[in-house]
Amino acid sequence: MKVLEKNGNIIIKDVTDFNIEQIFECGQCFHFEKLADMDYVTVAYGRALRVSQSGSEVVLHKTDMAEYNAIWKKYFDMDTDYTAIKNRLIECDDSIRDAVRKAYGIRILKQEFHEMLLSFIISQNKQIPHIKQIVKNISEKYGTKAGNIMGNDYYNFPDVLKIRDITEENYREIKTGFRAPYLYDAGRFLSEGLNEATFDGLSYEAAKDKLTAIKGVGDKVANCVLLFGLGYTNAFPVDVWVKRVMEQVYFKEDTSKDVIMEFAKQKFGEYGGYAQQYLFYYVRENAVNKGQK
Repeated sequence: MKVLEKNGNIIIKDVTDFNIEQIFECGQCFHFEKLADMDYVTVAYGRALRVSQSGSEVVLHKTDMAEYNAIWKKYFDMDTDYTAIKNRLIECDDSIRDAVRKAYGIRILKQEFHEMLLSFIISQNKQIPHIKQIVKNISEKYGTKAGNIMGNDYYNFPDVLKIRDITEENYREIKTGFRAPYLYDAGRFLSEGLNEATFDGLSYEAAKDKLTAIKGVGDKVANCVLLFGLGYTNAFPVDVWVKRVMEQVYFKEDTSKDVIMEFAKQKFGEYGGYAQQYLFYYVRENAVNKGQK
């Protein structure tokens, strides 16, 4: 892989294990917009970035090497060897081979903790387009402008100081429904000092307990925040899609989420989060291709 700065863009050549569509469409991120096939805008860490891909070449538009090294290299998890991770998962269990091959280009984005906490509270009983719309509404109303790309303005998710001032009624006005008091309670925790550093050195179980102390944060939301906002790669969120594929591949019958999570812990260990992403994308894409929801 070669990273070059050319004509005001960063060009990543000969990239492997990277598919921009799979990365953004695998349920881990809600603050993005699809412009065209293999052409996206993402908003993260105070920036709006257009990312496009053709084959093994990825272009990060209108950025430079300093910003790439400071933000986007970590955001796209470019230092992680995903070939080794996929090989290890297949060695652990050949049953996951098809999912890994289909979702070969997924990378786990390194996203901001406070945005992940609120976004996955919003995600409860919501489809991805609806979640994205609410995240966009919150950002436009309470965030700062991140940039203008191809004539469209993009806004940052509000920071913790701004979240502190958002009331439960404000959340209801943005159509968050029953999630409004949960979002407000999460904002209270954030304003009282809950942040990424709070979890330094904590075990997975201790970190999950801290998150589930927040109103409306159950095991699924907590595991999503642990995986996508805090880097606990052993976290294995179980939603309806993951429950479905785990039952199809392993259990052959209706199985509780607790049993599935314990099974995944034993089966995949520290690679559980990666396995979850491959399985989620695999079952969801198969369902979409068959016209299912």
